[in-house]
Amino acid sequence: MSASDLARLQFALTTSFHFLFVLLTLGLVTLLVIMQTRFTITGAPVHERMTRFWGRIYVINYALGIVTGIVMEFQFGLNWSGLATYAGDVFGAPLAMETLIAFFLESTFLGLWIFGWGKLNRWVHLSLLYLTALTAFASAFWIMAANGFLQHPVGYRIDGNVLRLDDFSALLSNPTFTSALTHVIFASITVGGVFMTGVSAYHFIRRTPEVDFFRRSLRMGVVTTALATPSLIGAGFAQFPVIAQYQPDKTEAAPWIGAPLGFMIIIGMTLTMVSWLTLPLLIKDAVIRMRFPLYLMVIGIPLPFVAAIFGWMFREIGRQPWLIYGLLRTEDAVSHVDASQILLSLIVFTSLFVVLAVTDWALIARAVRRGPDVAPAPVSPLVVTL
Repeated sequence: MSASDLARLQFALTTSFHFLFVLLTLGLVTLLVIMQTRFTITGAPVHERMTRFWGRIYVINYALGIVTGIVMEFQFGLNWSGLATYAGDVFGAPLAMETLIAFFLESTFLGLWIFGWGKLNRWVHLSLLYLTALTAFASAFWIMAANGFLQHPVGYRIDGNVLRLDDFSALLSNPTFTSALTHVIFASITVGGVFMTGVSAYHFIRRTPEVDFFRRSLRMGVVTTALATPSLIGAGFAQFPVIAQYQPDKTEAAPWIGAPLGFMIIIGMTLTMVSWLTLPLLIKDAVIRMRFPLYLMVIGIPLPFVAAIFGWMFREIGRQPWLIYGLLRTEDAVSHVDASQILLSLIVFTSLFVVLAVTDWALIARAVRRGPDVAPAPVSPLVVTL
C-alpha cells in the first residue's frame, strides 16, 4: 500500500474508534441530565441512584475517550501536514475553539461534578452537569464545523499557496455542517437510549432484585430511542439535497459507497420500528415478563454504533479524492513520510486503540454487572469504579 493509502486507513480507524466513544458520552450525559433534574426536584433516592449508576458508566467512557482523542490527534499531526500547511488558518480555527473552550471547560465541569457529590448544594451540583452537557455538545459543534469545511469549503480566501480565514460566520452557517450536526446529535441520543435499554434488559434477564430501578431505566431507554430515531432518520434524509447541491460527485459515486448508506438506513428503520412496538409492552411491565424482547434489546446494543460507522464511511469516503472538496486532494495533503513509517504508526496506534476499546468495555461491563449501589456511595463514580 502507498503512504497515502496507509494514512487514509489509519485516519479511518482512529476516527471511527474515537467516534464511538463520543456518541456514547453525548448520549449518556443527555440522559443523566434528565435523571439528576428529577432527583434535584423530587429528592427521590431512586433518581439519585440512577444518576450515580449511569454516571459511573459515563465517566468510564469519557475517561477512555479522552485517551483515544489524544491518539487521534497524534496521527493527524504525523500524517497530514499538508492539510495544516495549506488550510491550517481556516481548518484549525474551529479545532482550536473545540480544544480551548469546549474540551477544557467540559473536563473542568465534569471534575467538579464528580467530586461534588454530597459536598455541593443540589442545584449547584445539577448546574455543573448541565454545563458539562452543554460543553460536550459544544465540542461536537466545533468538530463538525471543521469537518463541514472539508466537505464544502467556505469563509476563506486564497493567499498565495495557502488559505486564510476570511469569514468565520460562514463556517458556522455552512449547510454541510448544520445538517450533519443535527444528525450527529440525534445519533448520540439514540446510542444512549439503546445502550440504556440493553443494559436494563440484561439485568431483567439475570432476574435482578432491583426491579423498580431498572424498570425506570428501561422505560427511559425505550422512550428515548422511540423519540430520537425518527428525528435521526429525518435529519439523515435532510442531508441528501445538501449533498446533491454541494457534492454531486458523492451521489454519483453511490454504486461503490451505497452499501454503508443502505445498512445505516436499515438499522435506523429497525431501531425505530422495534422501539415503537416496545412502547405498548411497557404498560403493566409486560416486556419484563417476556424473555425474547429482552434478549433482542441486549443484542441491539451494537446496532447504533455500527450504523454510525457506516454513516461516517459514507460521508468521508464519498468525498474522495478530495480532502478539502474541490481544493486539496488527499494525496497532496499526506506528510512526506515513508510508507514504512506510516505502517509502523498504524500498527502501534491500532494496537493501542484495541487495548483502549477492550479496557473501556471491560470496565463498563464490570460496572454493569455490579449494578447500582444499595445506598449512595460517599465517593465519586470514578473512584468507585476504578
